[in-house]
Amino acid sequence: MSASKAEITEVFSSVQGEGIFVGARQIFVRFKGCNMACEFCDTPTGAAGKEYSCAVLMNEVRMIDGSNGPHHSVSLTGGEPLVYAEFLKSFLPLLKKEGFKSYLETNGTLPDALLDVIDLIDIVAMDFKLPSSTGGGAYWKEHLEFLKIAVRKKVFVKSVVTTDTKKEDVIEAVRLIRGVNKKIPFIIQPATPVKTFNKRPGENCLLEFLDIALKNEVENSRVIPQMHKAWGVK
Repeated sequence: MSASKAEITEVFSSVQGEGIFVGARQIFVRFKGCNMACEFCDTPTGAAGKEYSCAVLMNEVRMIDGSNGPHHSVSLTGGEPLVYAEFLKSFLPLLKKEGFKSYLETNGTLPDALLDVIDLIDIVAMDFKLPSSTGGGAYWKEHLEFLKIAVRKKVFVKSVVTTDTKKEDVIEAVRLIRGVNKKIPFIIQPATPVKTFNKRPGENCLLEFLDIALKNEVENSRVIPQMHKAWGVK
């Protein structure tokens, strides 16, 4: 894929269902492909992608906003949008020129790619991928580097927790956030059942994780599930 094009599976208008902007009307641009494979991921892995140039994608965003707007922002989601950092460097100025706010949804593991586009982004919704939740490796170093860049803009951190999540991972996430800025919102998101995956944690677990964050002075911590699943929207 050339830097002038990106593979995108869908572009649509809906309601943000996660994090601190839950309930906001957004245009979603879903990029195909990711550098991770979390077992709780709810993005269809076999979805067909279509190549978009910056101009064609901007035109589609413009048409959707005209028919379904106004929108709070344009959510760049995935997959992992920062896999297409070179494309974003060309596309984001077009969004800004036409008055759209950009909202980057990212797994928070590609700090070098974020550095390339941070000046063009308005809001960063980043994940901390807890190793006991994902079933994979730890990305603490990458997450810390990423958050130190993301804090230049409006940013919040989200961690998906499951029945396998260890409190030590939550403690480490909280420690990293507090070390950058304890006022950064921290969202604890219970995993939603998807396909054969069903490891939604119980109330006691969620309260324990929230208490860890609050007692360690990360004061803007919340438990927020995937609300769009409850609403039955995309």
